[in-house]
Amino acid sequence: MILPILSYGHPVLRARSSEIAPDYQGLDHLIDNMWETLYNANGCGLAAPQVNHAIRLFMVDSKTTFDALKPEERSFYFRENDEGFVDTFINPKILERSEETWEDEEGCLSIPNLARPVLRPMNITIEYSDRYFQKKIRAFSGATSRMIQHEYDHIEGVLYLDYLEPLGRRLLEGKLKKISTGLLPAKYPMTYIK
Repeated sequence: MILPILSYGHPVLRARSSEIAPDYQGLDHLIDNMWETLYNANGCGLAAPQVNHAIRLFMVDSKTTFDALKPEERSFYFRENDEGFVDTFINPKILERSEETWEDEEGCLSIPNLARPVLRPMNITIEYSDRYFQKKIRAFSGATSRMIQHEYDHIEGVLYLDYLEPLGRRLLEGKLKKISTGLLPAKYPMTYIK
């Protein structure tokens, strides 16, 4: 089932999410619905707070991005032997962030029709459980690392807009108000501020 995505301005998007246990009620159903919602919106990542669940859960699909890029573009976003990654992240914890950084445009399904450059670490190491609660520790770089960091921020109550300079953020206030109330609607179901 496709779930409505919360628009910018909803308080759930600013709350730090709670960890969950394997017996969290309806977890498998929620994960399936989130994947369906993500692909319906043509996104590359989706966090549970974006569908009104303040829990430490998100999913990332950088494989679709890799497949959509021209071969000559792939080397900018993906390192050698990296063809993208698809997984569900439960109760994740970023263990390491590299000093090496890179800037690229980011958008967000909760803030449609708006993208801005964000500086992030190039590489991360993260510990998480997959949808079957199998513990994993993995290192990621490039686009996959960026997508994971973006979604990880969501479960911390952080939006990519928080990385913008104050003046740049103020200049977006009018557009953000229109996004939050649905005056700049997305092409997928959303829940707007009334």
